[in-house]
Amino acid sequence: MSTFRLSALAAARAAALSVCAAATLPSQAAELEVTHWWTSGGEAAAVKVLADAFNAGGDTWVDSAIAGGANARPIIISRILGGEPMAATQFNHGRQAEELVAEGLMLDLTELAEKEVWKELVRPAKLIDSCTLEGRIYCVPVNIHSFQWMWVSLEAYAKAGVAPPADWNEFVATAPALRAAGIIPLAMGNESWQLNGAFGSMLLALSGIDIWRKAFVEHDEDVLRGETTAAVWDAFGAARELQQENNTVQSWNDATYQIINAQAGAHIMGDWAQGEFAAAGLTAGEQYDCLPGLGIAPVLDTGGDAFYFPKIDDAETMAAQLRMASMMMSKSVQVSFNLAKGSLPVRGDVNLDDANECMKKGLAALSNPDNILPSGDQTFTPDTQGQLEDLITEFWSDPDMSAADAHMIWADIITNSD
Repeated sequence: MSTFRLSALAAARAAALSVCAAATLPSQAAELEVTHWWTSGGEAAAVKVLADAFNAGGDTWVDSAIAGGANARPIIISRILGGEPMAATQFNHGRQAEELVAEGLMLDLTELAEKEVWKELVRPAKLIDSCTLEGRIYCVPVNIHSFQWMWVSLEAYAKAGVAPPADWNEFVATAPALRAAGIIPLAMGNESWQLNGAFGSMLLALSGIDIWRKAFVEHDEDVLRGETTAAVWDAFGAARELQQENNTVQSWNDATYQIINAQAGAHIMGDWAQGEFAAAGLTAGEQYDCLPGLGIAPVLDTGGDAFYFPKIDDAETMAAQLRMASMMMSKSVQVSFNLAKGSLPVRGDVNLDDANECMKKGLAALSNPDNILPSGDQTFTPDTQGQLEDLITEFWSDPDMSAADAHMIWADIITNSD
């Protein structure tokens, strides 16, 4: 990491802490347990920004991390339904907490949101919409994450003696040269959400935004079963052959490390991978490159993370929950947290002069409303999302499963979705 990057991040963190410390200390400080699934090196650095800012206000952040979102969410939901809620918990933007909100188990943040004019500050506006049920706001969005990125190891390509690719198609063309140099073409973790995200990224890049919308948003059956999406499934099948032979890599950050260590040429992963590059001291444009929309279509979805606050029958706890929500939306914390996380802030009024080249590419893409898409968590129910992930995982792990068969099952799932 450059000296400039370190000093900018340190200054942003210091600003966040000074703002919180300068605020009036609560009359009754509280300890709040916070559940989340941020456990990688870059993610842990980002969590520390939030915890330090909250603690500086006089309260205490009690960290309760659970590795892996797929593992964490059932535990979080079970605790809330079982009457043993945490004070605050991460979910992704979208419908993951919808039933908990509908059951009246989450703290209503509407008055705080109106006081601090969140609707005027948050962009895109649908992030607040995802927190809203029947006109009331139940969560605080903290960042914008997009999956549609390809990360390229410039060092791996230098070792292979070929020019790094500018897009997915060039990457596929260079794969044989990488193999010949003993380099894995495609770094890929074997968790279902990673594979599903990679497929969605390829669908967007290779078929275009109109086809993507018709498939994932409108659920147009002609498009779902058509030639264009069939061609994407063929390309996804070909991508199976580009991963490590007998691939045993599971977690996304282990796959990202294959790019960091120049063991692999490219990796399809969300912009949170930037946190790992930063933690490893790498600089965009020097050791690695980042290609939004896989270099073909710089169109990004606006997934990411929000925090909900389960109802706890204690006035002091509720007051501290509101303080935490306010802290997460504050301008200084939005900057410092997202610089560490590799994500983009949800506030449209923050100064990101210290953003690295990849963050600037993301901001440029999102500056055009036509380039903004909803995430899968915002368009599908958890059940449908699970079915899609199961199918794509089965396809990726079974070379005997044909792209044509998987394509039709995929179309069936989306056609019959809620």
